[in-house]
Amino acid sequence: MTPKEVLNMAKEGGAKLVDLRFMDFPGLWQHFSVPIGELEESSFEDGFGFDGSSIRGWQPIHASDMLVIPDAATAQMDPFYATPTLVLICDIVDPLTREPYSRDPRNITRKAEAYLKSTGIGDTAYIGPEAEFFIFDDIRFDSSRFGAFYEVDSIEGIWNSGSDEGPNLGYKPRHKEGYFPVPPMDKFQDLRSEMVLTLESLGIDVEAQHHEAATAGQAEIDMRFKPLLQMADQLMWFKYVLKNVAYRNNHTVTFMPKPLFEDNGTGMHTHISIWNGDQPLFAGDKYAGVSQEALFAIGGILKHCRALCAFTNPTTNSYKRLVPGFEAPVNLAYSSRNRSAALRIPMYSTSPKAKRIEFRTPDPSCNGYLAFSAMLMAVLDGIQNKIDPGDPLDKDIYNLPPEELAEIPSAPGSLEESLEALKADHQFLLKGDVFTQDAIDMWIDYKTENEVNPIKLRPHPHEFYLYYDI
Repeated sequence: MTPKEVLNMAKEGGAKLVDLRFMDFPGLWQHFSVPIGELEESSFEDGFGFDGSSIRGWQPIHASDMLVIPDAATAQMDPFYATPTLVLICDIVDPLTREPYSRDPRNITRKAEAYLKSTGIGDTAYIGPEAEFFIFDDIRFDSSRFGAFYEVDSIEGIWNSGSDEGPNLGYKPRHKEGYFPVPPMDKFQDLRSEMVLTLESLGIDVEAQHHEAATAGQAEIDMRFKPLLQMADQLMWFKYVLKNVAYRNNHTVTFMPKPLFEDNGTGMHTHISIWNGDQPLFAGDKYAGVSQEALFAIGGILKHCRALCAFTNPTTNSYKRLVPGFEAPVNLAYSSRNRSAALRIPMYSTSPKAKRIEFRTPDPSCNGYLAFSAMLMAVLDGIQNKIDPGDPLDKDIYNLPPEELAEIPSAPGSLEESLEALKADHQFLLKGDVFTQDAIDMWIDYKTENEVNPIKLRPHPHEFYLYYDI
């Protein structure tokens, strides 16, 4: 879409405002709006100014002026605002040099796509994330110097089987048994369908929606795979749509990886493939019908997985899900069909076009621009350096004897461990100037100062249960 076509679209849609959206460093959409009369064809080059010092992980106050440059290809009419509003996703540039900003996640994704083409390996990386989430009916939490608590509630929560709901009609999924009974056990079919239809109205292709394994409204909606930047943009629309559809129906959605104790956490199994023109690079005659390049790609992810987790599992809560011996795939192995491996080769179809690898460790708390770009860089490093992934592990890893399990490397056990791994292993991310040292250093510093240390310093409510009577 050209700037002129965007202006015509705005006129046809009766837009009164333009909502300019961009991604902050940790991974949340930010926005500000201007009257539609402020948007001209020149705006797509000149941009709009804003204060970069107020955005997490960005500019110091003495160098705060930044520009958002709208991307005409991203134009959509917002499905929720009362006032007709055109939405444009923006890139961030320095107002003096006009250089793309090194800490703009969308810029990093653009550079990752450009680097892929420069290698000659392929021209398109397709990404297909399976972002799980929870639908709750109530959420309360507080954290102060003298107390802390959280409490979630859901009409589906098995803990409400004895509640007086005036009347309680039952049909609440038991722990780990939510995959996937029909209504009335599944109480959110209509809500998820509304989410799907809203996504489709924005041009986002959806393959399936269903209840997930946990009690209390865990769910999944699968988007059809798209090129890297397009999918990173779509993931932001995905989160925005799901949260707002839930909110207007008096529910709340969270992508927090582990909101419930002793039930399944929320993952984001991510499918990756590389194509060169109309040729799928990962189809071949090796193990499980993949190519040698696909095996090298697996080797790259396995080699760099501990560092990748700093981007793919970027919260302290992520590691409440990534615990050895439970449901999440923390063991760094690969297999066909085996869902207990960190990397899987799906076998739903024998078509060469369907051949891809599935990285099962990530979760949807991630910044998709950074996580998908880092995954691609690990894949390319594996192919360039012919990294051997070793033999596949076609066993149930969860039931391996201890002596065999000890030989399988594991994902980090904490955000702090993953950040330390990123410190030690990030040269593969610097290729093609995709990630800059500045961006990596800021990511490590921001996460350490704002998430790791604050969690370390605070007493945990369960510690009172364990230790108060010592």
